[in-house]
Amino acid sequence: MKISYNWLKQFVKIDWDAEKTGELLTDLGLEIEGIEKFCSVPGGLEGIVVGHVVACDQHPNADRLKVTKVDLGDGEPVQIVCGAPNVAKGQKVPVATIGTTLYDAEGKPWQIKKGKIRGQVSEGMICAEDELGLGQSHEGIMVLDKKLKPGTPAHEIFEVENDYVFEIGLTPNRADAMSHWGVARDLRAGLLQQDVAIELITPSTSSFHVDNRTLKIDIKKVDSELAPRYCGLTISGLIVTESPTWLQNRLKAIGLSPINNVVDTTNYVLHELGQPLHAFDAAKISGNEIQVKTLASGTKFTSLDEVERELHAEDLMICDAEGPICIAGVFGGINSGVTEATTSIFLESAYFNPISIRKTAKRHGLNTDASFRFERGIDPNITEYALMRAAILITEIAGGEITSDITDIYPKKIMDHQVVLSFENATNLIGEEIPKETIKSILTSLDIKVNNVTESGIGMTIPAYRNDVTREADVIEEILRVYGYNKINFTEKLHASIATTEKVEDHKIQNKTAGQLMSLGFHEMLNNSLTSPKYISLSEHLNEAHNVTMLNPLSQELSVLRQSMLFGGLEALAYNNNRRTHNVKLFEFGKTYHAYGSGYTENKHLTVIISGNKEDDSWAGNTQKSDFFYTKGVVTAILDRLGISGFFEKGLNNDIFSEGLQLEKNNKTLVAFGVVKKKIGKHFGVDGETLYADFNWDAVLEEIPRGNLVMASIPKFPYVTRDFALLLDDSVSFEGLKEAAMKTEKDLLKEVTLFDVYMGKNLPKGKKSYALSFTIQDEKKTLTDKQVDKIMKKLQDRFEKDFGASLR
Repeated sequence: MKISYNWLKQFVKIDWDAEKTGELLTDLGLEIEGIEKFCSVPGGLEGIVVGHVVACDQHPNADRLKVTKVDLGDGEPVQIVCGAPNVAKGQKVPVATIGTTLYDAEGKPWQIKKGKIRGQVSEGMICAEDELGLGQSHEGIMVLDKKLKPGTPAHEIFEVENDYVFEIGLTPNRADAMSHWGVARDLRAGLLQQDVAIELITPSTSSFHVDNRTLKIDIKKVDSELAPRYCGLTISGLIVTESPTWLQNRLKAIGLSPINNVVDTTNYVLHELGQPLHAFDAAKISGNEIQVKTLASGTKFTSLDEVERELHAEDLMICDAEGPICIAGVFGGINSGVTEATTSIFLESAYFNPISIRKTAKRHGLNTDASFRFERGIDPNITEYALMRAAILITEIAGGEITSDITDIYPKKIMDHQVVLSFENATNLIGEEIPKETIKSILTSLDIKVNNVTESGIGMTIPAYRNDVTREADVIEEILRVYGYNKINFTEKLHASIATTEKVEDHKIQNKTAGQLMSLGFHEMLNNSLTSPKYISLSEHLNEAHNVTMLNPLSQELSVLRQSMLFGGLEALAYNNNRRTHNVKLFEFGKTYHAYGSGYTENKHLTVIISGNKEDDSWAGNTQKSDFFYTKGVVTAILDRLGISGFFEKGLNNDIFSEGLQLEKNNKTLVAFGVVKKKIGKHFGVDGETLYADFNWDAVLEEIPRGNLVMASIPKFPYVTRDFALLLDDSVSFEGLKEAAMKTEKDLLKEVTLFDVYMGKNLPKGKKSYALSFTIQDEKKTLTDKQVDKIMKKLQDRFEKDFGASLR
């Protein structure tokens, strides 16, 4: 938010420099992110002086150019070549001397240099008003008052305003500071703590009066829930033209482009007092009536930006007798705005429901100065005051008369709220006792009314516009920020307690796992926990009844908390694919959210999503496609790294995976992974094969070993490997064979691996061939062939008995 220092000084007469004032505002909680210098005329007319044209002759080599001699008041006249048709001897003109910087229409600087034009020396430039930033005309040079003395600096003649503009990083809770008046209130409170007694000057409306009652716009219907207060009046006989210089400068300083004197005045009052206003062309209000109401969903409305919008049933609209003319508190309509042909207006000032305005603005993708303030909550009790202030300014600037009484629809007044502050609680929370009189002084300076003071505390009334101060803790925060955080002393002694923590710390395990995945070429992603309710239909395992629905969603597409992390991963995958990144390996730590009959639950997950090749193309060799077994390797590597073993595989049959497995331990699923069904991928625009793994992170954390890490030396005695080629039924799994082998020989069998699978010709129907390798080792002595043969015979017998296997 931009705040003009000159404008601020209209409320508090202060002679501090901008830097010092900015530091105080930051201490008060209005953080100054930057201070910019503003000049109403680009360059401030530096280097521009009054010149006297003492000679003007035709250029010998150009019909449209003149060669002039100009007295700049410092000695010999200089020669300047000029192309303006109106230049003549005897004129007083503005001259840009050599070295002066001027600015083009786009604001780009360029410098005046000595040069030759068609063979004639030119030592400066006689300027038109648009070249100096003093107007739009380029029909000829500016001709100045003949009484002016040559050499007089131009900035002494023209009204050039220099200002400093504060860029304030306003927090959402400080709705009261969304104006120059609001910032001035805080500044006054801060100055009082600096022992600078200063008055807050409030714009006067004592001159407001109704001239006649010749044009009345009836406010016939107001939705009091969505528009708790609505005011309006009419002004007739005004002339719409450009605004006076002072008003344009105020708006330009804070980054606004002047439009016309009526619209500029409403913008001025908005940034002055924080009250949005809207001016309607009264002649375009059908039936001379205003209705503030909602309309049927699907109603068409064309806004000021010429976009046809489809209204929602909850959008509050300003309507006339025929239909909508404005989106209340957000954006005007194309057919009701003020133009140069406007001679009478209906001026609106209102307090709209903040939630309603925020929803409407989000639905239509609009963010205006008005909606920015309405959706945060403005002061409901200055609605009429701001209307009178704007009406006075408009009649002063645009002429005209106030031609109706103020209509003020305010059925249920928004009341100030009461808070009681305990001195003891304030001391405990601040960490230091602040004198009671200082507390009282701070509260008073913030327009908080002190009702009573006792030995133990203060009873007070908080103004309605401070919707962020409703509790005792809020009041203490107000006291502290004005008193000054920097004034609070720190003790030299540090009190701390040693907290006991679990050996398995979630964040450390996450960092360890993330590091492992990154070393494998994965990138971490972070998706929004809010998602679309439509995704529930993609899986029968997800239940719409278990959705956690937002009360005030930003949009329908972000209205529920996710039940699965898969869909956010597919959105990220599609985003990458659409940008020609097809070898994608992503992971995410996050939560899923569910509403059950017993309440709400949150479950932690680690998800992995893989698509494309294992590695990017390289000169070193051919790349391989990522597949189910690669994904399984990544999954088991993560569990191995965390020290989790003894899990078993179980087939996975659901409507998310076309093929998949889940790894279980102690009746808990640690992870489910597999190939995502193509129809789900296509829903997100993903065509290739997508592999997905979903770790139940809570279960994983429970299974991580808590014991001390045991170190063992490498065995001195060699190991022996033997292989089997087994003919098996298709239904037999490697995991089953491995489990049976380990049970058969518990002591000496160290490892079982599968190194070949064959399914095809020369095998009976329903059969497959597995080639298994067995690692056998005795850590105390060297094995003999007889011992190894005996173990292999036991394994063969077990496979024949349990699985009907035979050696090939």
